[in-house]
This record gives sequence, structure tokens and C-alpha cells, in this order.
Amino acid sequence: MIGKRRIHTAAFKAKVAVEAIKGEQTLNEIGKTCEVHPVQVAQWRKVLLEGAATLFERGVKVGDKALQAREDELLREVGRLQVEVSFLKKKLAKFP
Repeated sequence: MIGKRRIHTAAFKAKVAVEAIKGEQTLNEIGKTCEVHPVQVAQWRKVLLEGAATLFERGVKVGDKALQAREDELLREVGRLQVEVSFLKKKLAKFP
């Protein structure tokens, strides 16, 4: 019988990933104690190692990158709409 998927918190994932990085136990041992598949432990460890460099970046934070991208997208949209409005104003001025 297939069990339900469990949703783990970010804190739990970080704790498991840190244990895997420490190397005091094997991935199988960590998986057994935390009731998580060893492949999942390896994936969380990989995500933690890849994302660790962003913790030390200056200026833009991890969450700010998505916010900055959204802001850029909105600014492009505003610019496009301003061009449309000016075009339509010129066309409307031709009619009495």
C-alpha cells in the first residue's frame, strides 16, 4: 500500500541536510533516524551546499532576486503601456 506524501518544513530539511554535511553518519543512517529516503537526504544536502554561497552575497538577498525580477517585469509593462497611451493620444488628436 502506498502511503501519503509527507510535507517537511524547511527547518527539518535544513537540520537533515546539516547532519548529512557533518558526515558523522551515513545517508542511510540519517534516513532511518529521520524517516526519510536516503536519496532525499542527498538532494537536501546538495540544495544546501549550492545555496550556501548566496548567504554571503552582499546587496541582493535570496528573496530579493525574485522581487527584483518582478519589479523589472512591471517596469517594462508600464513602459509599454505609456507608449500605447501616447500613440493613442496622437491618433485621437486627428479626430475633431
